Amino acid sequence: MVLKVVLLLVFFAVMVAVGVVCRKQAADVNGFVLGGRNVGPWLTAFAYGTSYFSAVIFVGYAGQFGWRFGIASTWIGLGNAFIGSLLAWVVLGRRTRLQTQHLGSATMPEYFGKRYNSPALKIFASVIVFVFLIPYTASLYNGLSRLFEMAFHIPYVWCIVAMSVLTGIYVIAGGYMATAVNDFIQGIIMLFGIIAIIAAVLGQHGGFIGSLTELAKVSDADAGNVPGVFNSFFGPKPLDLLFVVILTSLGTWGLPQMVQKFYAIKSESAINKGTVISTFFAVVVAGGCYFLGGFGRLFSDKMEVASGVPAGGYDAIVPTMLSGLSDILIAVVVILVLSASMSTLSSLVLTSSATLTLDFIKGNIVKNMKQKSQLAIMRVLIVFFIAVSAVIAIIQANSSVTFIAQLMGISWGALAGAFLAPFLYGLYFKGATKAACTVNFVFGAGIMILNMLFKSAFPPILQSPINCGVIAMVAGLVIVPVVSAFTKKPENADEMFACYEVPVTVPVKEALGE
Repeated sequence: MVLKVVLLLVFFAVMVAVGVVCRKQAADVNGFVLGGRNVGPWLTAFAYGTSYFSAVIFVGYAGQFGWRFGIASTWIGLGNAFIGSLLAWVVLGRRTRLQTQHLGSATMPEYFGKRYNSPALKIFASVIVFVFLIPYTASLYNGLSRLFEMAFHIPYVWCIVAMSVLTGIYVIAGGYMATAVNDFIQGIIMLFGIIAIIAAVLGQHGGFIGSLTELAKVSDADAGNVPGVFNSFFGPKPLDLLFVVILTSLGTWGLPQMVQKFYAIKSESAINKGTVISTFFAVVVAGGCYFLGGFGRLFSDKMEVASGVPAGGYDAIVPTMLSGLSDILIAVVVILVLSASMSTLSSLVLTSSATLTLDFIKGNIVKNMKQKSQLAIMRVLIVFFIAVSAVIAIIQANSSVTFIAQLMGISWGALAGAFLAPFLYGLYFKGATKAACTVNFVFGAGIMILNMLFKSAFPPILQSPINCGVIAMVAGLVIVPVVSAFTKKPENADEMFACYEVPVTVPVKEALGE
């Protein structure tokens, strides 16, 4: 216990110290929200990765989908790496950096407002961000609380309070740069931690081969009682697996807290290096988490299973897998998941506060807002968002929404369903119109709200918020070009894309010339 407490105190001290050191770089709005658009590849790549993966992934998704799909759940982590990271950097990175700087936008709603020449779209987008980032933020606490209870035997509420206060301190003090530096530190912990934990957990059943052999013996009525199905290539439910891969991988392209990382990147070389670093990070962390979760059924003898579901819910699977580890490894686990959750929490509350301040309050409620006022309001809103999400997390513990994955699926589905297509087409397609963007906002957010309120009215395959979110995203890729074909074309499209045509001088090794 002394070792666990000492490691936690050191971890907390470092996080707060980084916030204090970075406070000078958060003296204006550009520095506080984007780090002055001068963030290097390592910090940006780790900020992207650690914002991507949290306790929601490590405890909620890894547990639930590892239980449902077995070792095939590793495909989710690989999809996150190659679609959600590699392809996202290649397709979005450079164009996002160029166009957002050209338009002078610091947030995704502000981008929509300027790209489509519509202040109303900016407000609409900021409301969607405000409404749907809150449940995602609340979901971060649940998985962390289970591990804290296992390791320290302390009440859930104290876990929430500690995480909230410490995250708030360093984000309020140092803004984006403090978040990015802490993300880097936390990312290093996650990389080494997940490798050590996988080795230790599999070691309890004879290593990798021994664990696979044991998993081959497991069957389940829901999977047709087929022996070996949980260590097969695509698992017992390939279609359900595909939906999860799409939501958690392609969905990041429309999440404001993810895309905003590209706004702040420093240079061309930083994009190239960041692409490689981010992909490697995702392969290890996401691939490792889902790979570990795939062996969850080997620990069913330690859980009460009723109707194919563990008594404590899917969120209890990973903590049960880890409960037999040594004290030092449990301490590593707690710090790993704390790192993952705090990095994602800091990114979410910074995105939410910046969006509400710059896109909703500034210019609409307060017409002429000075820099100091903007910074002050953003810091107050960070406290507000953290407090609200913490309260929701406590209430959620006793509500019908018992699985972390449900909260995340609803949030990801609504945000990505509303934003992915308008953002992607906005970067590449001059003909994308304001009307198309509006229709997609209504459809993406609307279908997820209806799914949440009237789930039973949907076809069985769409009653899952994950599957519904995928439909919202894919439909958006059709809605935007179709509606754009029948609505008024933007008048300033050429100006929006002028930033792509600015000539630059490069060495002959990069371009042969005439």
